[in-house]
Amino acid sequence: MAKEIKEPCKKEACDIQSCLSKNNFLPQRCIRVIQLLQSCCEQCKYKSTHCGSVSGLLKQINK
Repeated sequence: MAKEIKEPCKKEACDIQSCLSKNNFLPQRCIRVIQLLQSCCEQCKYKSTHCGSVSGLLKQINK
């Protein structure tokens, strides 16, 4: 049986989607979970497919 490679930061990305859907897709209301994804991405050196969107989300928060 092949060992499944866990995708880093998947949980954090899913948490953001959940938060955004509960908050009318306003990133300003999900700052904490967005920061958790950013931290995860920094720890895995952005080697997760889920790290591509974190910079865009941070730009939306700072508007």
